[in-house]
Amino acid sequence: MIEPNLFMDAHMPFENWDEIRTAFQVARVGTVSGAAEVLGVHHATVIRHVDALEAKLGTKLFQRHPRGYTPTEAGNQLLSVGQATEDQFAQLAARITGAGDEVTGELIVTSLPGLSGLVLPAMGRLLEKYPGLRLRYLTDNRVFRLEYGEAHVAVRAGSRPTEPDNVVQSLGHHGYALYGSDAYIARHGRPQTEDDLIHHRFVASENRDARAPFLRWLTDKVPEECFVMRTNGYEAWQSAVARGLGLGFLPVQSSQSDPRLVEIFPTRPEWRSELWLVTHVDLHRTSKVQAFLNALKEVAKACPDGV
Repeated sequence: MIEPNLFMDAHMPFENWDEIRTAFQVARVGTVSGAAEVLGVHHATVIRHVDALEAKLGTKLFQRHPRGYTPTEAGNQLLSVGQATEDQFAQLAARITGAGDEVTGELIVTSLPGLSGLVLPAMGRLLEKYPGLRLRYLTDNRVFRLEYGEAHVAVRAGSRPTEPDNVVQSLGHHGYALYGSDAYIARHGRPQTEDDLIHHRFVASENRDARAPFLRWLTDKVPEECFVMRTNGYEAWQSAVARGLGLGFLPVQSSQSDPRLVEIFPTRPEWRSELWLVTHVDLHRTSKVQAFLNALKEVAKACPDGV
């Protein structure tokens, strides 16, 4: 069995890094031609680098077959080391590009999909003031790794984030209300009290274990058969409610301006989710991160019912 630290051997000559990088790309994409395209070299160079590295290591990194190259156990170890190295370089690049005093270059912001009504106005203010800025806005339910440079600023909901080396600030709360549409009300009527809810249809999250306060509240109030549609996408969720498929909880800030939506029950404190601004300690005080944080806080202050 190959030793775990084989690829980090201090006695391996520095010039082998080109061969290691080549073999890593072959392991990642699975073909010589694909690796050659990524690296911008001839496929013969890829084959030569892989063969030379295998000879120096004294072990086969790949099983060759007509469809491509499949990593052996040693090849998978190479893939693991190469991915970790690539992640570290991405982290370094993000810190270097974010370290200047000017509000220019790329700024990566991530949030839950339902928070675009908060993030986009802040981005609009920022672009007006700093035309040299280039923004990337990534909406996803997964937690982006700030320590690896996946984002400069994260807006998260729920319990306070606890990752080490992150700066965490409160951004208030995310307010939700129960909405429907005129089409739904025309067909099924409008609930007047909480007791009426068991006679209605609902759209909710696909994740039945979701910890959002409003979802837990709704689950306690109505039986499972009342949920006629579940989805894992915010846009589909909002569109389903707006088209009359059922009632559903939606963010107040982004739903108030949608003429298709009718507020059934206004927002309540027990339906709120706490919001947090998260930045990495190494980038927290850079000019462009601070500029965005300030813009976001200004937008949040203008939302008394929650962002």
